[in-house]
Parts: sequence; C-alpha cells; structure tokens
Amino acid sequence: MTGAINLRVLCFAAARDIVGEPELAWAIAPGATVATLRAALFARYPSLAEHARSLRFAVNGEYAKDDRLLGEEDEVAVIPPVAGG
Repeated sequence: MTGAINLRVLCFAAARDIVGEPELAWAIAPGATVATLRAALFARYPSLAEHARSLRFAVNGEYAKDDRLLGEEDEVAVIPPVAGG
C-alpha cells in the first residue's frame, strides 16, 4: 500500500487463537483510527468480529477509543476480556 503507515498488532488470548499468530505486521492508510483498524481486522478475521463487544484496543500501552488516530510504527494490542479468580 503506497503511503501506508506500518503498525505492529499484538493479539492476546482468544484474539491470538483466532488470528493464529501473536503478532501481525499491518499496513493501513494514513489518517486511520482504531475504528478503521478494528474494521479491517474483522474483515480479514470474521471470527474476531464475534467478540467485537468485548474486545479492547490499546495503542502504545494505553487503552484507546475508536477515534484515536494511528501513526507510523504504533503498537496496537487487541485485548479480549480477561477472566480472573
């Protein structure tokens, strides 16, 4: 993708199981937000969309809302709910 920004997408727990890898190199258009990335991930991994309501996203170690802009070399974590006990 020409002019794309490159992200590192980390997948944890059920997200990792669905994607099949703990980490993805992802290129996305400039001006993309967490919502843009979320939609792209759900398009490529439809089973991930089944967990849409409970997934959280963090950018560079901080939880992020859908309108958070993504930048070159950002690290985005896909975090499913965590059960504890």
